[in-house]
Amino acid sequence: MNWLNSEAFTLFGQHIRWADMMGNTIGLIALALGWRRSIWTWPAQFLSGAILLTAFATAHLSGSAGKQVIVMAVAAWGWWQWNRGKERSQDGSLTVRFADWRERAYLVGGAALGTLVVGGLFTAYPSLSWDPWPDAYIFVGTIVAMYAQARGMVEFWFAWLLVDLVGVPLNFANGFAFSGFVYIIYGALVLWGMRDWWLRSRRAAQPVLEGAPA
Repeated sequence: MNWLNSEAFTLFGQHIRWADMMGNTIGLIALALGWRRSIWTWPAQFLSGAILLTAFATAHLSGSAGKQVIVMAVAAWGWWQWNRGKERSQDGSLTVRFADWRERAYLVGGAALGTLVVGGLFTAYPSLSWDPWPDAYIFVGTIVAMYAQARGMVEFWFAWLLVDLVGVPLNFANGFAFSGFVYIIYGALVLWGMRDWWLRSRRAAQPVLEGAPA
């Protein structure tokens, strides 16, 4: 599987690796499926993680490989969670909503504490990460975003937007140019997806008058 870490092509002077291209392209598809509230977003995220896991393990990057294992586990949990959500919905579709203030506090607190813990771990063991604190921020932010997505929270999109702000320059700086380009496209999809989920959450919150058409 060494070919996954070999160069696929060069773009604007940046060397694009097969694993980087394949894993992140599938990740982009997963985000688009999440926008459409398709349950297939989770298998796509799982497959993306599996490709990157194989590539990192082959390259003996144990820290990066370990992160993909966690991403895959969260994707499996998200699949289960959305299946439960569809069973509870009247029309068979996923219901999206804004988190309440307590849930938001948990998301922000979990992201802050998680970044401190993971960043400290990456600092203590430099072989686990290219750039400990930004890498920890992106990793924990991704997990928080996936958790919020699994719970149908609109805040999922805000979390992804914050991840993008650091992910674009970090990936370019560390030679993962395709990841950097994909994160730029992520940003555009996040804004469209945020608008769609926001409007859907407002419609879901509006009371239906008796006798009025659905």
